[in-house]
Amino acid sequence: MNIFSNLLSQPVQAPRPKKQKGIEIKSEREIEIMRQSAKIVATILKEISQLVEPGMTTADLDAHAEKRIREMGATPSFKGYHGFPGSICASINNEVVHGIPNPKKVIRTGDVLKVDTGAFYQGFHGDSCITIAVGTVTPEAARLIKVAEEALYRGIEQVKAGNYLMDIAGAIQDHVEANKFKIVESFTGHGVGRNLHEEPSVFNCRTRQMPNVKLKKGMTLAIEPILNAGSKLTRILSDRWTAVTVDNSLSAQFEHTVLVTDDGYEILTCRSKV
Repeated sequence: MNIFSNLLSQPVQAPRPKKQKGIEIKSEREIEIMRQSAKIVATILKEISQLVEPGMTTADLDAHAEKRIREMGATPSFKGYHGFPGSICASINNEVVHGIPNPKKVIRTGDVLKVDTGAFYQGFHGDSCITIAVGTVTPEAARLIKVAEEALYRGIEQVKAGNYLMDIAGAIQDHVEANKFKIVESFTGHGVGRNLHEEPSVFNCRTRQMPNVKLKKGMTLAIEPILNAGSKLTRILSDRWTAVTVDNSLSAQFEHTVLVTDDGYEILTCRSKV
């Protein structure tokens, strides 16, 4: 889940962390708990990817997510967060992020569906997002989804103690630009742990807006590139949550909660392990 900086329908601004010293380093005990919260999130997203079909509504998916999160002993991270009403964000086609689940929002063949969710378990959050091609999508949509997922993993490959946040951002940016898509710069990834959103901000392109933090073992990051097929610019709808592309172009997003290790990384929200 991206930083919720649009609470009053103001122009979306990417957050700026204060100082590196505010970044939490998790202990082995805390990391083990985060593995469990992240596993819950991965399980939910895997289930949703398997059950979604045309004719369902985004509210149907939200009900499933909340029920399963609670069955696994956790609570939904998103529900009630600054007043957000759902357990998932469900954003379709030109909706970029923070789509509110709605019983009137019917999922159709050809849709590009983003599902973002989080789980709070024993004091720690997990956070992840997937983009689902519903039925048969256009070649442009399929390529956008593919490149968005590839961009996430290009960023993750730069994660290890001693590397820097800009290594992640640069790898994502280079892959996206090589494929002629646009990065949504107004939303970023973030630290995650005791709080759903922690320092540092994890940008998806090179910038001087933030300290270029050196990665340390025990940091936990939510890395989440968002790509648009057209303009990188977004606007907020009257619901004060849903961000859409200004030119009605398609958008895709993928996100993982990632642990920094001495020699690399561990993807805590890996769906292939659940």
